[in-house]
Amino acid sequence: MTPFVLERHVRGSSLIHRLDPRAKVGVALAFILSVAFLPAGAWPAYLLLGALWLAIVLMAELPARLIVARLALTTPFLLSAVPLLVTTPGNARWTLPWGWVITDEGVTRTTSILLRSILSVGMAIVLTATTPTLQLFSSLQALGLPRSMVAIFNLMWRYLFVLVSEAQRLLRARAARSGVLRSTKTNKGRASGGTLAWRARVTGHLAGSLLIRSLERAERTYDAMCARGYDGTVRTLPLPPLSSRQRLLAVGTALGLMLIPWLATILWK
Repeated sequence: MTPFVLERHVRGSSLIHRLDPRAKVGVALAFILSVAFLPAGAWPAYLLLGALWLAIVLMAELPARLIVARLALTTPFLLSAVPLLVTTPGNARWTLPWGWVITDEGVTRTTSILLRSILSVGMAIVLTATTPTLQLFSSLQALGLPRSMVAIFNLMWRYLFVLVSEAQRLLRARAARSGVLRSTKTNKGRASGGTLAWRARVTGHLAGSLLIRSLERAERTYDAMCARGYDGTVRTLPLPPLSSRQRLLAVGTALGLMLIPWLATILWK
């Protein structure tokens, strides 16, 4: 059985990998906020931030296949902006069947939302690909995020591994009890293994069993943590002191990024 991979960190020795995680988190948050505040239709600003993101990807030496594969996971969410093409009032550009009209304003708004989403998710991908998960949580706490929220995020992340482990055990048990390991065709031309409704019912039972087993295992894990002195704080190794050079770089880059939407609002209002 192919193992599930949850860790998003990609090992490397690039300049981006070597940066302090607190500096990377601060710059990434400033980049995402800058993208979020960009006005619709400010194409030079989108081009500038896109070129900056591409430069960071090249500096991080991340493979293009990895970036494209992770961006592809957001496609269903990006498609949710497509209806704005016909629901935004404005000057008509194209007329579709059933009386739908694509407007200039709808195209501008939809394209802006798609670019914002791609750039924001792309920066998050670079951050998670160049920074270990535990260092990300420690950086968030160092930047002022409440300790309880960091503990919740940390436990949620660890619980995903518990969920995946239980899913693997269920799939392994199902494979061990199955008489047919791969789908074959019967004489009547139907796939063996039951009807579609039967398969859906079996899948539902597996999902329910997975939820119950995962909750039970999570309770046992929490009891074991409490028995070992867990007091609500996930302890990790302290991060090294942030150098003045990296602090100045992070603050200067964040301020520069936050100026971009302000300038875009003035120039393209």
